[in-house]
Amino acid sequence: MFSYMRRGKAFYKDVVTLAIPIILQNLITNSLGLLDTFMVGLLGEAPMAAVTLANIPIFVIQLMIFGFQSGASVLISQFYGKGDNDSISRVIGIGMYISGGLTFLFGCVMYFFPVWFMGLFGNEPAVVALAAQYAKMVAFSFLFDGLAQVYIGAHRSMANPQLGLYILAVAMVSNTFLNWVFIFGHLGAPAMGVEGAALATLISRFLEFLFAVGHACLGRQFRIRPGFFFRPGGEMLARYVRYATPVVINETLWGLGTALYPTIMGHMAGSQAILAAFGISGNIERVSTVLVFAVGGTSAIIVGREIGAGRRDTVYEVGQALDLLAFLSGLLVGGVFIVLTFVLFSPVLYPMFHLSAEASSIATMMSLVTFSVLSLRSFNTTNTVGVLRGGGDVRAASAIDLSPLWFVSLPAAALAGLVFHQSILVVYLCISLENVVKFFLGVARLRSGDWIRDVTVD
Repeated sequence: MFSYMRRGKAFYKDVVTLAIPIILQNLITNSLGLLDTFMVGLLGEAPMAAVTLANIPIFVIQLMIFGFQSGASVLISQFYGKGDNDSISRVIGIGMYISGGLTFLFGCVMYFFPVWFMGLFGNEPAVVALAAQYAKMVAFSFLFDGLAQVYIGAHRSMANPQLGLYILAVAMVSNTFLNWVFIFGHLGAPAMGVEGAALATLISRFLEFLFAVGHACLGRQFRIRPGFFFRPGGEMLARYVRYATPVVINETLWGLGTALYPTIMGHMAGSQAILAAFGISGNIERVSTVLVFAVGGTSAIIVGREIGAGRRDTVYEVGQALDLLAFLSGLLVGGVFIVLTFVLFSPVLYPMFHLSAEASSIATMMSLVTFSVLSLRSFNTTNTVGVLRGGGDVRAASAIDLSPLWFVSLPAAALAGLVFHQSILVVYLCISLENVVKFFLGVARLRSGDWIRDVTVD
């Protein structure tokens, strides 16, 4: 029944070799968010709720950046399989232009209209005011992050995920140190609180960008060809628009939809406690999913490389094997984190954030619901982001990714929380419906075999 899992040691060694740097990279990124939350949480529940509120639109722009990165990887992984470095330089250039332009516009909105913008996501004036301070300071950090991430993603698609690990390690260390300096006022700096956390993020993102530029100038594994990078050409732009734009739109709409979940929470009764709980449980969730997203990223590389190298006859079984591997990984990690919720997070970690009893109870509930469906989420992520998207089936992958969110979970959560005024438990159960529906849609598309496409030829 599971004969497709018999792929030999070389296959699984390849998966592990590619996944480990991505796991460490994601772990660094998500641990950074947890450290930010912890340090701001030491200031109290209101500042933590404010940073959680500010991170709602920030989460959307980060997913857009991921969309630019993933959209480029659809092309780069297959061009890499063909050994076409000129085309890779063109794709990176297009990704940089688009990512830089949109993150700059986003930064302008956050900088010039912070109070109005943050007011869209919450209804408590004190929390909104603190969130606006954070948003204004951090606004243009995502320009630097967007450019760096496109470059890091390109190297990941060329089987060099270690680069992101090194660059983001620098960002993590600098951000943590600067948080300590600016939030609490050490080494002669003023104690800036929430604004200090934002300033630390801005500086660390700029350092991340500088290291990416340095590697682009001095790296030996792949050298960008400036002529193709700065003038990528209309033909490549058309190809990028055809295959990458659906991915960017996918990530943006998914980010917008997902950002509406905490927006619903921000307009419920007792929103400060709910947002504070969501800030903690959300960061723990992101740490728990590092393996999930690593398998998904690895799958996109492997599937794209197989198609680019002309090995179409093995792609279907490779996709099945990667999806099942992801499901089992999510089952294992979900079980471990359910145990940790009871023995570590609830009795030890949550009290360190000075949460109220209500907020601690809500955070525990959120974690248990999340980890109970982690195996489904792991399969869904690998199947849509890795297998289907890596196979060139970007439109079907987008439909599977978005329709359960916008047509099932989001309406159900909004009705439960804002119309019928149900508890946060009911709202969170409505949110979890997304992964259940997506699972069945994804399995049907995988079995059809219609997702295997070569995007490097017309």
